[in-house]
Amino acid sequence: MTDNNIDIYIQALDSANCGIVITDNTQPDNPIIYCNKAFETMTDYSYDEIIGHNCRFLQAQDRSQSERQFLRECIINGDECRVEIRNYKKNGNLFWNELFISPVKNKEGKVTHFIGVQNDITERKRSEHELLAEKSSIERKIRERTKELAEKEVFLSSIIQTVRESLLVLDSDYKVLSANNHFLNSFKVTSGDTVGKILFELGNNQWNIGPFKELLMKILPTNNPVVDYEVEHDFPYIGKKVMLVNAYRIEFEGQYKDRILIAIEDITEKKEIDRRKDDFLSIASHELKTPLTTIKGLIQLLQRMVPEGSSDKYTITLDKVSLYVDRLNILISDLLDTSKIQSGNIELHKEPFKIDKTITDTVENLSLAAPNHKISLSGSTQSDVLGDELQISQVINNLISNAIKYSPGSHDVEVYLSKVGNFVKISVKDYGMGINAQDKAKIFERFFRARDIQKKFPGLGIGLYISHEIIVNHNGTLWVESEVGEGSTFSFTLPIMKNDENE
Repeated sequence: MTDNNIDIYIQALDSANCGIVITDNTQPDNPIIYCNKAFETMTDYSYDEIIGHNCRFLQAQDRSQSERQFLRECIINGDECRVEIRNYKKNGNLFWNELFISPVKNKEGKVTHFIGVQNDITERKRSEHELLAEKSSIERKIRERTKELAEKEVFLSSIIQTVRESLLVLDSDYKVLSANNHFLNSFKVTSGDTVGKILFELGNNQWNIGPFKELLMKILPTNNPVVDYEVEHDFPYIGKKVMLVNAYRIEFEGQYKDRILIAIEDITEKKEIDRRKDDFLSIASHELKTPLTTIKGLIQLLQRMVPEGSSDKYTITLDKVSLYVDRLNILISDLLDTSKIQSGNIELHKEPFKIDKTITDTVENLSLAAPNHKISLSGSTQSDVLGDELQISQVINNLISNAIKYSPGSHDVEVYLSKVGNFVKISVKDYGMGINAQDKAKIFERFFRARDIQKKFPGLGIGLYISHEIIVNHNGTLWVESEVGEGSTFSFTLPIMKNDENE
């Protein structure tokens, strides 16, 4: 097949209205190596964010769907299949996907690739749901009208007045049905100023905040909640406030009501504390760096000037002090990196380098430092990457070190290199304790540490945060797949250097 023919086929795929992906079944975890424009539009993910992932990343945490097992069995058996499955866009919005998959086999009959054709059937599903909901609503109103009216008043008033957080309940027209005392006291308003008024018109339209209003108006028709949305606003009587807003469609006894519950948390003070903490870390790290460098120099001088006849204990003690100074220096360097990232001053020294050699050298150095662990390296890319080689080595070092640290019952760590589309993909797999779904969602946040490891393992929770930011600054993506008790696999992609960049 000529290059012209290939270009024509690719243009044809990109012009299709349905989403199309191609996965490589010869690689571990069957990663995506191609997607067309329609698939990017359907998911809101960019091509760069899609390549290298397994298709299941679109299901996010919605993993209880029976269709997932059916798909898995078809892929294992190399069969064609069709399913309707719930997927989630990049912003978390649900969409229904009608998926057709078909295997591609070589001359020996072995499945080498899968082609997936996807159609967004959300509107069809929504229409079906609305018809069923309308029918159910009419029947329920006939049977339970009196009971529902009583439940509404008792249920809402009890919640609104007892929770120690600002709470509002809105009807389908976004009028305030109820506001608790915490809201009234926090925003210095009366019940008469609030109840019965449209939320966006409160306080001379002070709550008419564009993006927040748009999200809020989608709750009833889509059932998508507003989760941890940060709003900053300057109120005339109470000053500037930073608020964390959560909003949900009210559900009672398994039935959704045309009511919206809004919870508002004042995080103004917390934000200020975080800012002061960042300033302190930056100043403290800089101040500690200078005396630590001096201490390191003095220790090296003592190591070169060991008195004759000194005991082995003297030498061993100096070596231990030097080791702990090095560890402290690494910790301070990480804190400085964190401070630079927060302030946007992290420096990148981009030069072309061979990613395979960088990974190999890093793995060899770590193997010497951890002789009790087997760090295996497989795969190759034969590719050049434009980036900061030291920072990429730092990411690999951190991922492997974590794999060793959090796998106390295992001695095996697997590193795999592969080429996926226009990217290289590096994966680090361990057989350790794993990460639960709740912690996995926050694992790349600054200073986050899972509760079950805080007491068992030392650390500040900044290594993965730094690694994530480094990869993002190199136009790549870093993610984790893990199950509790079954280990974790951290993977990241980096764009392969184009020919014109080599010139």
